[in-house]
Amino acid sequence: MPADAATTPSMLARPPIVERAERAAAVMPLGWIGIVRLGLVMTCLGAILVLKNSTINRVMVVELALPAVIPGLLVALYHLMQMLRPRWGHGSDVGSRLTPWIIGGMAVLGLGGAGASIATTLIPTQFWLGMALATVSFTLVGIGAGAAGTCLLVLLAKRTAPERRGPAATIVWLMMIAGLAVTSGVVGHNLEPYTPGRLVNVSLVVAAVAVVVTALAVWGIEGDTWKAAPQGSTHQRPPFRKAIAEVWAEPEARRLTIFVFLSMLGFFSEELVLDPFSAFVFGYTPGQSTKLSSALQSGVFVGMLLLAIASGTSLRERLPLTALMRGGCLASAAAMLALVACGLIGPPMPLASIVFALGVANGVFSIAAIAWMMTLAGRGRQNSEGVRMGLWGAAQAMAAGLGGLMGAAASDVARYVFEAPGHAYAAVFLLQAVVFIIAARHAPTAHRYAAEPVPTAGHAGVPGGSRLQPAE
Repeated sequence: MPADAATTPSMLARPPIVERAERAAAVMPLGWIGIVRLGLVMTCLGAILVLKNSTINRVMVVELALPAVIPGLLVALYHLMQMLRPRWGHGSDVGSRLTPWIIGGMAVLGLGGAGASIATTLIPTQFWLGMALATVSFTLVGIGAGAAGTCLLVLLAKRTAPERRGPAATIVWLMMIAGLAVTSGVVGHNLEPYTPGRLVNVSLVVAAVAVVVTALAVWGIEGDTWKAAPQGSTHQRPPFRKAIAEVWAEPEARRLTIFVFLSMLGFFSEELVLDPFSAFVFGYTPGQSTKLSSALQSGVFVGMLLLAIASGTSLRERLPLTALMRGGCLASAAAMLALVACGLIGPPMPLASIVFALGVANGVFSIAAIAWMMTLAGRGRQNSEGVRMGLWGAAQAMAAGLGGLMGAAASDVARYVFEAPGHAYAAVFLLQAVVFIIAARHAPTAHRYAAEPVPTAGHAGVPGGSRLQPAE
């Protein structure tokens, strides 16, 4: 008998499931350096968005003397484009690789940001051409931010060990906030004295730097996890409508979507109400109102840090993410009820301290929700991580768009109904407290860390994976 006659077919052809599992096991979860690298992408995303949110908005209203409704409608268009997040997520599922979507999305985002600044130079002399360019540009900003942001979170969910998801979510979001803050300072410095040409040049530089840094940050970070999918499997994946219907049919995914929408509705309805409230009821100057907004954001920052610290200690066994989500919403509702008292009682109340506490509660539930998203992303049907993250991102975007509108509209109605401004705002804060209570009622059911299924660091389709030690 020849030497190779005893070799069985099973020895010659290894089962595909074994090959996929071995490839997935060969890729370690992200270490802290890898998580920070992905955080740099969020920093770049925030750097471009700050131009849209503050600089270009201010130029249109002040320097160009346009009605405030025009930039308002453009921002609404941006939020509308965020509704495409599930579509971008499905595209990343079908394409397997995520880094091209992240880099491509950032390039589109940068193009939109630069185009918006160029539009401000055209509006004074060629109004309709400038407005057409601004409309296209804000559309691109929404598309690019949705594609890059969604796929970044999918990659983070796939490559982060379960015990690091809370701190990882905190790091990524804090780096985005840092991008907003640093870019605001740098852009403000380089726009003095303001000229349209300076704005265009600064926007082009910010966009170019953001794309280059993003490409360097994600270069090689995906590893071979995308190869864990069997060859030709893209043809077996469902079309977008079927994929999103399948995800929506899953009780956990649907419950989290509802929770994200409700909690973010309360979150985004706060800021537009707090500033006028502090002025009408407490007599705050513009500078004091700005400090109050800073207190809110500082509270959010502290809440995020507290959750990150708790996730890295033994407390994470006793404080599951779902409990933190529910508790953060209930604490936000309690802070809102304290603001109701501020409206009824007035200046003797410690307004700044209450707003800071509100920010802490907001920070806790928002980061807990993001970490829970990453936990659920790999559950359920395989190859649907992108659709899941996109669905939750779309819920957040819808809440962001409606939240500001709801807060402002409720304030106008309440001030029409009630003669005393304090009573009017108290009614608005009471409504927002109810929204947070309803959100807590719809929070996902409790699952302790020890009970959570542990996905592998590779492709979600690899069954039977065991927890891998993070790679440093």
